Amino acid sequence: MARRHPMLPTDPRIRHYTDDHVRTLLAEVQERGRKFGLIFPSATTDKTLDGRVLVCFNTAPASTLLNLLVLLHDAEREMPCDS
Repeated sequence: MARRHPMLPTDPRIRHYTDDHVRTLLAEVQERGRKFGLIFPSATTDKTLDGRVLVCFNTAPASTLLNLLVLLHDAEREMPCDS
């Protein structure tokens, strides 16, 4: 499998994510994270800084959220199926 590089906070693609997009991604991270014991009950969007939406778990940039979501997807793929 090819190695992926994390998205950087300065990646210009981040500017295309709106507050609503980030809220949807937060909901997905919360849903997928529960399987692994990751709970972010107060995670929400914070403010927009220099055209980038910040996520309110220590004012992380949206790129952190996207990188976490990729890791959760990868972890789900590696989980054995419950048959």
